Amino acid sequence: MRYGLVVLSAGFTGLLSFSLLAVAIGTDYWYIIDVNKPNCTGSDDLSSHSGLWRINEGPNRSSVIPSFTANTSSLSEAERHLLGLHRVVVILLPLSLILLVFGWIFGLVSSLACSPNLLLGSALYVLFCSLFTLSGVSIYITYSNQAMEEFQRIVSPENLAFVDVSFGWSLATAWLSYSLEVVTGLLLMLAARITQMKGHYDSGVAIAML
Repeated sequence: MRYGLVVLSAGFTGLLSFSLLAVAIGTDYWYIIDVNKPNCTGSDDLSSHSGLWRINEGPNRSSVIPSFTANTSSLSEAERHLLGLHRVVVILLPLSLILLVFGWIFGLVSSLACSPNLLLGSALYVLFCSLFTLSGVSIYITYSNQAMEEFQRIVSPENLAFVDVSFGWSLATAWLSYSLEVVTGLLLMLAARITQMKGHYDSGVAIAML
């Protein structure tokens, strides 16, 4: 396999993973609640969709999630636990996005230098970044499931029959970003291996010519 094609593919997947994660963080379709209650007018629409920063209820209502500004003294133990999980998510995912920028730069420099050691280091760095994305997404799923359990304790089973909950495309975009981060790391590893093999081949040819 050609070295140039591999590093170009790694650069493309790295840039795409960054873009997808940025879209996921900035959009509000991580968690969707559809309420199909009979005799419910448009102005009484109880459906909502939420992201990492906002909850959008009905057609025109939007509120910011107070991850770091909420008064925890008035919250129950379960609510404080959920708030703590949400804080971890909104720290991990933006941090992963920032780290990806440096990973892309390191990958570019190491690919131009054609250094197997630098390429391997860049690959390990990108794979390390992917752990932040994976952790953030996994914790968000745990947070959402526990929030739904708390919601089920409050709402009667009769009303729950009209509620349909699902994860949205923003979460799917974050998962896709994680997958592409792993692909980028593996491609950089392959580039490092190609460079190493080429170095051994060149050394063998030079020795044979002596």
